[in-house]
Amino acid sequence: MNTLPAEKIQVYFVPGLAASPKIFEYIELPSNQFEVHHLDWFLPPSGADLVDYARIMAERVTHEAPVLIGVSFGGMLIQEMARFLKPRKLIIISSIKCRDEMPRRLWVARYTRLHRLLPTGAIQNLETLTRFAFGDAVRKRLKLYERYLGMRDKEYLDWALDAIVQWDRVTPEPGLIHIHGDQDAVFPISHLGSCLRVKGGTHTMIIHRYKWFNERLPAIILEEAGSI
Repeated sequence: MNTLPAEKIQVYFVPGLAASPKIFEYIELPSNQFEVHHLDWFLPPSGADLVDYARIMAERVTHEAPVLIGVSFGGMLIQEMARFLKPRKLIIISSIKCRDEMPRRLWVARYTRLHRLLPTGAIQNLETLTRFAFGDAVRKRLKLYERYLGMRDKEYLDWALDAIVQWDRVTPEPGLIHIHGDQDAVFPISHLGSCLRVKGGTHTMIIHRYKWFNERLPAIILEEAGSI
C-alpha cells in the first residue's frame, strides 16, 4: 500500500535589526522535513508602528501553520506577527519576550529619547569605516557588519530603534520558545525569564554557533522545548 509523503513543515526566518537573511547562511534543516524561507526587512510606511509593520510582514508568509523563527529585533517582530497568523510554533533567538526583559539602557532611552540622537546615517559608510579602522578587533567587527547588514537606510534604522525602545508587550506569547546565549551583551540573560540557555552563546551566536542550531533546531521545532 502506497503512503503519501509527509507534508513539509514551513519555516520562516526573520533576521535581527537591519541584518540580511545572510545571517542564516550556515543554518541547515533536513530538506526532507522542512522547507525554509527568509523574510527581509523593508522600509516602514509613514506612521507605521511595530504592529502595522508586523501585519505587512505577515502578508509575506504564504503558508498555513508556519514556524516563525526570529533573531533579536526579528524575535520581537514575529511575536507581533502572530496576531495575524496561526503559527505552528514561535521561536525567538537572542531576543526578549516582553518589555520587562529589556535591559536598563533601553528603559533609559524609552524615557529620555536618547536613541534618537544616534548617528544612524553613519551606517551607510561602513566601507569607509572599515578602511580606516584601527586594530584587528575593530576591523573584524566592521567586516562582519559589512557582510551581514542588509538594510542601511536611515529612515528604517530610526524607525526600528524607536520600535524597540517603545515596545510595550506585557505578556509573552503563549508557547513561545526562547533560545538565548549566556554571554549575550545586548540582552543580558540576567534580565530574562525562562529560556533555553546556550553556554558561551553571544548575541551573534546564530552565526558563530550555527552547529549548535543545526544539531538541535529540528528537534526543538518538532518537540516541546522542555524535552530538548
